[in-house]
Amino acid sequence: MDIDILKDEKNEIEVKIGNLTIAELLRVYLNEDTSVKFAAWKREYQTESPTLKVKTDGKTAKKALADAVSTIAKELDKVSGDFSKLK
Repeated sequence: MDIDILKDEKNEIEVKIGNLTIAELLRVYLNEDTSVKFAAWKREYQTESPTLKVKTDGKTAKKALADAVSTIAKELDKVSGDFSKLK
């Protein structure tokens, strides 16, 4: 999966993500963070990769994005463990 950083400022980041599902998952988790003031993705055409834009207040946009990725990874590990118990 390709990730291109289009804009990287202290309280704002824009990244082009090669997967719509990942962009939506990040958007959901970012919007649960109280320091995130805005998180949304867009794409001009259906065949294009989405661009995720994040604006924050209180922590850097990069930190908010890293926190969201970390939370998602922890929850996926838990789900994977739960499925392993079903064997």
